[in-house]
Amino acid sequence: MQRTEISAYGEFGLINHLTEKFKIENSSTLKGVGDDAAVLNYENKKVLVTTDLLLEGIHFDLVYVPLMHLGYKAAVVNFSDIYAMNGTPKQITVSIGVSKRFSVEDLDQFYDGIKLACEKYGVDLIGGDTSASLTGLAISITCIGEGEEGKIVYRNGAKQTDLICVTGDLGSAYMGLQLLEREKIVFGANDEAQPDFEGRDYILQKQLKPEARKDIIELLNQKGIVPTSMMDISDGLSSELMHICTQSNTGCRVYEDKIPINYQAVVMAEELNMSIVMAALNGGEDYELLFTVSLEDYDKIATTEGIAIVGHMTKPELGLQLVGREGEEIELQAQGWNSLG
Repeated sequence: MQRTEISAYGEFGLINHLTEKFKIENSSTLKGVGDDAAVLNYENKKVLVTTDLLLEGIHFDLVYVPLMHLGYKAAVVNFSDIYAMNGTPKQITVSIGVSKRFSVEDLDQFYDGIKLACEKYGVDLIGGDTSASLTGLAISITCIGEGEEGKIVYRNGAKQTDLICVTGDLGSAYMGLQLLEREKIVFGANDEAQPDFEGRDYILQKQLKPEARKDIIELLNQKGIVPTSMMDISDGLSSELMHICTQSNTGCRVYEDKIPINYQAVVMAEELNMSIVMAALNGGEDYELLFTVSLEDYDKIATTEGIAIVGHMTKPELGLQLVGREGEEIELQAQGWNSLG
């Protein structure tokens, strides 16, 4: 396979090479890559901005994460933050720090993943930066989106008796990570060993190629439902619920038997002698949506495919409680993943 050293291009030549295939799709993007700054025009919309920093060895492991998947995921997790505000992502900037072990072809794969994500979600790449790195691959992505006045959803709007809802299923991404880590250990002991991923496609995809829930945001809009609070599940259900309860000054009751869990994740957890409920509560990286709605919206939500009602908000003095299958109450603890821990 051909290997082109990054130094062959120079900084501006490399940026041009990596971004020349990206097309502008949004009318709010007046000028993208090519000048000292991008130019955006949002007219009467509110502007939403989010930033993510991903570091090799902390947030991803290139032993088992393909660069194209990494590019796709790095973009999508930023889109997810905008959707979690009930907004629409429109533009991203991508900055990377790369060491000499990466070639231009490697970076092409990474940007191919970003391009695929941008095309799928209708987002424009409008700029970024490249730099040398001594510690592996570093990725910083900023996503800019738009929201409508009165429809942007924050974490602090939940009320007592509101229904707690989640999309999709929880714990699958974490079990996909456990599978990848197990096979990495096997490979480390025997580099001729072949990974055993048969029947595990779903949990691998949830870890390596997650999707942002644009479909749910569109569905809620069609049904005329504006959540009272919302965020995406990046650090685990317990951690995100604690954020919403703290900022909304409420407590909550979540029912264990209502938490949506995928069969592949259950099988993987049993194989590794792990608790799938703990994975769902604390695993993270599902990038599903956690949101609350008024009781008045119960009929609309209860009949909506892909959304599960898992509990309800309570008075703050009642705390955060998980109600087990036998009716026992367990205080929820935020044990989500923390890169600074």
